[in-house]
Amino acid sequence: LVDDPDVAVTTELSDTKIRFTIGSVVLTSKLIDGTFPDYQRVIPTGNDKKLIIDRQSFAAAVDRVSTISSERGRAVKLSISEGQVTLAVNNPDSGSATEELSADYSSDPIEIGFNAKYLLDVAAQLTGTEAKFMLADAGSPTLIHDMADETALYVLMPMRV
Repeated sequence: LVDDPDVAVTTELSDTKIRFTIGSVVLTSKLIDGTFPDYQRVIPTGNDKKLIIDRQSFAAAVDRVSTISSERGRAVKLSISEGQVTLAVNNPDSGSATEELSADYSSDPIEIGFNAKYLLDVAAQLTGTEAKFMLADAGSPTLIHDMADETALYVLMPMRV
């Protein structure tokens, strides 16, 4: 906002607004009522099942199987077992689709469903070649990490499938 560190900035504060004056520029903002949500509280800490999968292959498979899902329920079921992930969609109106991918996974088998759009949204934000999923069970939030960027963290709620 200011290129010169020697420029004076005047700050004014009321119960509902804050104002910054920098030379002839005045910036006024409304203060937020309440406190900022404790986002750390919604990030799960006990997810001990680790799945590492190729990001592009996973996104492409989600995109392919989700083409037959209904708009109302875009759930994709992931059946995760040692060394592989099976993606499945079952739509009574248009049939079913499954696809298998190899993956790095060595915990107990788990079946979990996610909204395909949310999986694709997260995959589009990842920059690395691999994604790491930290899972607990079919009803708990899943953490998704970008293997190329340790600061990137996504929390995804599962769906019933």
